[in-house]
Amino acid sequence: MTMRERIEQAAARYPDQRSAIMPALLIAQRLHGHLPGPVLEEVAEILGVERIWVYELATFYTLFHTEPVGRFHLQLCDNVSCMLRRSEDLLMHLESVLGIEKGGTTEDGLFTLSTVECLGACEMAPVMQVGDDYCGNLDIGRIDALLARLRALASHGPADPFAAERPGEERHV
Repeated sequence: MTMRERIEQAAARYPDQRSAIMPALLIAQRLHGHLPGPVLEEVAEILGVERIWVYELATFYTLFHTEPVGRFHLQLCDNVSCMLRRSEDLLMHLESVLGIEKGGTTEDGLFTLSTVECLGACEMAPVMQVGDDYCGNLDIGRIDALLARLRALASHGPADPFAAERPGEERHV
């Protein structure tokens, strides 16, 4: 199914096309990896909405990326609950193990490392979001195990960005 077909199918569930912008952006990002200007314009054209509305959402929410990110975007929470549970030590470990600084992407394009203000999962502190999944109660051992699983997944993961959404399949990170 093409991006247009996926977006039109998703948009059909909304009474107003403007309400379908976020789902459309998610579809586009899964297909393209990020949302460069021409993709944002195509989303606006498909939905028949003002381009500025699409740009506003794409640049406001941290789940959307207008610049390329690695296959696995690691977003470590650095808010108070996570900081008190030593997220700063985890960030230093991730930077060391991955060979990049916060905001960077590994040379192989596999990992992008970011910090975020709050993931709203204080009960799992320290917590990190990997793609759409939360990984909590982290320590260095769990970080290392997670990175190993992600590397293994990358070596034989699905080429279809929507493969994890097929009914009956679960995503494990």
